[in-house]
Amino acid sequence: MDPTKIMKRHPMNPLISPGDIPNTFAVFNPSPVMYDDKTILALSVYSHDIKGDGCASKGIYIATSDDGINFDIKYDKPFIDLNDPSNPFTFVNGGVIDCRITKIEDTYYIVTPLNSGGEGPFAFLGKTTDFKTYTPVEVISLPPNRGASLFPEKIGGKYYKLDRPSAGGGGHGNDGSIWLASSPDLIHWGCHRPLIQPGFSIWNILKVGPTPPIKTSEGWLEIIHGVMTWGGGCSSHYYIGAVLLDLENPEKVVGKMKSYLLAPEEPYEAIGIVNSVCFPCGAIADIEKDELRLYYGAADKHVCLATGSLSEVVEACKKEL
Repeated sequence: MDPTKIMKRHPMNPLISPGDIPNTFAVFNPSPVMYDDKTILALSVYSHDIKGDGCASKGIYIATSDDGINFDIKYDKPFIDLNDPSNPFTFVNGGVIDCRITKIEDTYYIVTPLNSGGEGPFAFLGKTTDFKTYTPVEVISLPPNRGASLFPEKIGGKYYKLDRPSAGGGGHGNDGSIWLASSPDLIHWGCHRPLIQPGFSIWNILKVGPTPPIKTSEGWLEIIHGVMTWGGGCSSHYYIGAVLLDLENPEKVVGKMKSYLLAPEEPYEAIGIVNSVCFPCGAIADIEKDELRLYYGAADKHVCLATGSLSEVVEACKKEL
């Protein structure tokens, strides 16, 4: 098995590009979920405009598809715009991008990295039941913390989440590690544990980051991004890979892919707003079809899709290929 051959890029890539939304500079880093038999993507969108705080983000927009390939985008207003004056969390500023969505029972919880100023990003929790109305909930990780992702169910009576407790690149050792935390109520978090450090393979030697875990019979499949640099640190490349966590004890890593699943090799991945980037914010698994649908951001400009065998990805983690 060659894990780098498991995922196949869709021939229609990129599925979504800036020209699909008026006044848009970039559309990227989608968070995918299934809702009412439809594929939902929560899109990170940048406009051409610059706001007073220097941010060009338009917010999170929702794209909907019956077939998972052709998407309708609701772009009259953003689904999430925490710069709205009615937002009760007045300390929030800056753009809203790179959210992670997890369905827990009948509610879709959305964790978004936001900024409060010079401290760096923090994890902000919101929720929806219909992808029409969004309810802000609370800050659930202190800054700097980027990419927090919730597990889809309780484990041993507790909620769990994965954190990336650094903005990365701060010169403090492993600035891009993934940590684990637990909570009784999704609001109050503790029992923080380091879980996955970068450098278990060359493609993630600089940092790693999490997405919402996927439950399989073999463990929690965790799709991650990894970063390495070329040319003496002058050029960063973002890859997509996977690890496997124990179902009953998510503190235990039971498998790590040494290979990557996707590398920025296609022109639309290699050249864009930020070159050489394949970036995931989640994936959709179909156990019956043995299919993993990986929607990802390409070069911080486009939205793309790759599909492959779910069981082969899990097996590659177990065998540490």
